[in-house]
Amino acid sequence: MSPLRLSYEVFPPADDTGRERLADTVRALNGRGFEFVSVTYGAGGGQRDRSFAAIETVAKHADCPIAAHLTCVGVSRDDATEVIDRYLDLGVTHIVALRGDPPEGIDQPYVAHPDGFASTAELVAAICERAATRSTPVDVTVSAYPEVHPQSPNLGHDLDVLAAKIDAGATCAITQMFFEPMLFDRYIAAARARDIDIDVIAGIMALHPLERITGFAARCGAQVPTSLTDRINAAVDSRAEAVACATEQMAALQELGYSRFHLYTLNRAGLVSDIVTSLENR
Repeated sequence: MSPLRLSYEVFPPADDTGRERLADTVRALNGRGFEFVSVTYGAGGGQRDRSFAAIETVAKHADCPIAAHLTCVGVSRDDATEVIDRYLDLGVTHIVALRGDPPEGIDQPYVAHPDGFASTAELVAAICERAATRSTPVDVTVSAYPEVHPQSPNLGHDLDVLAAKIDAGATCAITQMFFEPMLFDRYIAAARARDIDIDVIAGIMALHPLERITGFAARCGAQVPTSLTDRINAAVDSRAEAVACATEQMAALQELGYSRFHLYTLNRAGLVSDIVTSLENR
């Protein structure tokens, strides 16, 4: 079995208390061998400032490189160039390029900024071009959807979108959360059949607290099997059961030959740390 290659995601907090909790989260996850930590992005002045502040907090406390998110929603090309430059000035050379969800919700049509990007592929190209202008090597990661993006008519279209992002310069992909190992395996098989051969990292989310995470999953089109929800609801310790479920999902993927996992933390170190420990002890 290939050795584990792990990364994790945090989001920009809204206040000083949240920033302290973010610093605590990052420090608690140091020493676990993570390849990188990704920091999500909020468009708009105040949210953008929080994104930069979060990157500075993570950079101060993390023992691994940063991957900074950048989305198309509400962003002009000039805005994007400014953000890219700021990231590069901060020493961040790994950018996660995403379309982003419309303010009205993921199920609503995407409307590009009048001076912005019609697709994520255009954003990827802009990142690569700006980095080249500054003679700075950059890695661009994009999203992938084992259960197909809610606005894609079928898997073929979804893979067309991924292929376009790769053609524009993307070198890696991270998936949306999913909860059945075979979904990822089938997705990778379909991608390889299309000659899509970049690394695709499995996105893992522990089902705790259950109601909150199932709500997230429903909004992004990820199906949570009733076998898992029933199991966690019936458990004496729902948190420990959620850790066990995530560990088993990752172990099953390892058995299928996959070793790269991206853990969604919700800025909580404990669950992620317990999952890593549980997986290492199997």
